[in-house]
Amino acid sequence: QLQLVESGGGLVQPGGSLRLSCAASGFTFDSVAIGWFRQAPGKEREGISCISNSGGRTNYADSVKGRFTISRDNAKNTVFLQMNSLKPEDTAIYYCAARRTFASGYCPTAALTIDYWGQGTQVTVSS
Repeated sequence: QLQLVESGGGLVQPGGSLRLSCAASGFTFDSVAIGWFRQAPGKEREGISCISNSGGRTNYADSVKGRFTISRDNAKNTVFLQMNSLKPEDTAIYYCAARRTFASGYCPTAALTIDYWGQGTQVTVSS
């Protein structure tokens, strides 16, 4: 059974850091590209970062560029999102998502392209 499980969310003060993890099981991990999405109350789900199946290509939304870093460890079937200099506007539920692909440079940025979703983890940035 294919599964994505996020962890690492929580409450952090503005300027702080969190590291989210996404553990995958039930499929060949290097056959999927991974995206991180987030959804704040009353807002649409937005793609904030993605990484290709090999890890050779990454992409970031302007809102997180320079503050967030995505990486993957295919040997451990895990993707990470390091979030630094967090702001109150980063508060949201963060979702890990996968798209099956054998295209080495593909990086999913739109929710419509996603095949599988995790359950989400809450990130709250507040003093």
